[in-house]
Amino acid sequence: MLVLARKLDESIIIGDNISIKVISIEKGVVKLGIDAPRDVDIIRNELIEDIKDSNIAASKEQNVTDLNTLSKILKK
Repeated sequence: MLVLARKLDESIIIGDNISIKVISIEKGVVKLGIDAPRDVDIIRNELIEDIKDSNIAASKEQNVTDLNTLSKILKK
């Protein structure tokens, strides 16, 4: 992991077309502005973890009737 120190209004560039700028620092919270092409997904890590946890929980919920129905549909 690369660790950089940036001050207010300073930025870093990733590749040719992604810029991350420190917008504000208030009460221990750093606000970042990210300028990137629309085709680049930017997702907060905690949301990804929530989605992973939800997917794991959903995969553990097994309804035998639903599985049998799905199996019959797929065999057609």
